[in-house]
Amino acid sequence: MSFYTLLETALQAAKAVGIPNDKVYILEMPKEFSGSKSVPFKTVGQLISEGAQLPELEKLKWEKGQGKRQTAFLCYSSGTSGLPKGVMISHQNVITNVLQFTLFEKHVREKRPKGQTSEVVLGLLPLSHIYGLVVIAHVSAYRGDEVIILPKFEMPSFLNAIQRFKIAGLYLVPPIIIQLAKNQKVCSQYDLSSVRSIFTGAAPLGAETAEELQKVYPDWAIKQGYGLTETCTVVCGTPQHDIWFGSSGCLLPGFTAKILSIEGVEINSYDQPGELVVQSPSVVLGYLNNDQANKETFIEDTDGKGRWMRTGDEAVIKKSPGGNEHIFIVDRIKELIKVKGLQVAPAELEAHLLSHPSVADCAVIPVPDERAGEVPKAYVVKSTSVGLEENDRMVARDICKYVEEHKAKHKWLKGGVEFLDVVPKSPSGKILRRLLRDKEKEARRKKGAKFAH
Repeated sequence: MSFYTLLETALQAAKAVGIPNDKVYILEMPKEFSGSKSVPFKTVGQLISEGAQLPELEKLKWEKGQGKRQTAFLCYSSGTSGLPKGVMISHQNVITNVLQFTLFEKHVREKRPKGQTSEVVLGLLPLSHIYGLVVIAHVSAYRGDEVIILPKFEMPSFLNAIQRFKIAGLYLVPPIIIQLAKNQKVCSQYDLSSVRSIFTGAAPLGAETAEELQKVYPDWAIKQGYGLTETCTVVCGTPQHDIWFGSSGCLLPGFTAKILSIEGVEINSYDQPGELVVQSPSVVLGYLNNDQANKETFIEDTDGKGRWMRTGDEAVIKKSPGGNEHIFIVDRIKELIKVKGLQVAPAELEAHLLSHPSVADCAVIPVPDERAGEVPKAYVVKSTSVGLEENDRMVARDICKYVEEHKAKHKWLKGGVEFLDVVPKSPSGKILRRLLRDKEKEARRKKGAKFAH
């Protein structure tokens, strides 16, 4: 694959926001990665050289506390529910989580021989995703790690990169781990002995999958983390001295967490589920131009330590055999679908489907998928415009094609389309997706399908 495969997409994005082509710069790459195609753009190296010839620039003048107030990145998240929203991430948020994660793993690196505290790590995940942006692009650079960037996941190039560059740390998502565990015929053809640890996030990793992988690679430290765009990434992670499969690990330094019941009462005992609510200097500024979502998600500061953030996830606190408190994410209060770690908002797909002439009403839910973790499935009430002579299979195919023509690939209806007479809703009109998820589970149970809750 040419390094410039995504250049056309980048140029379209630049054009959409008014950036001319003479303001587009590309990174220099070895010929083996860039291919033979000649690209008429200046390189970042040339940009730096030109900048060095300019007169000394005026020093940046920031007011005190500006880094805490000013947005550095605008990433998109569906939050606890609804359509994607712009998340305003400050400079302080990023710096805080970089330091939190670095400190959390510092003792592991300090035990290594002198000169080996940094390592070669994999940069496979999209750097536009908060996981890739902070953990890979910022934490790795801060710790002095060498990051091997791959354009996308393909098993042969992924395994070859580990072998060739002696990668020690793998930042992954559960669907890739599943493939590692289940494709040993392919994996055994490569030397993966350089790997020391893997860190997985963006979606839960089942204990069974972790155990399966550990049997194949007994020397790997298999660690899991949990975080959100709204916390500027990692909230908790697996400490290497207390790995507990199925757990999302322990809180990072500087985080405070509590579990709230449905009634909003704090739960103070172990193994009792409730909504996870967290507090940290890495909790973001809020959502862009969305006061309602801010009120629903963020709880104003009353103790001088910063705002609390409602995660929308149901969790329990358990005490490990090693005596540490671990966080287990057991269910989603929010109705987000995670496809290979990427977020898909049901409301977004539902809004799009409703613009199709064959759709009178609809609901979208996640269904389990071995490769992607989850994929979207649509339940559709057909419009009266659909004639009796039209085959359901043809209508479903047309609906799927409609999504594929307008949405990113991870949002496609890979779970299929099922027709029903009415979408279950509450008296207030809220779609009762839980009933549809239960319906799907029962149908799969009857078919004998295996899936992890």
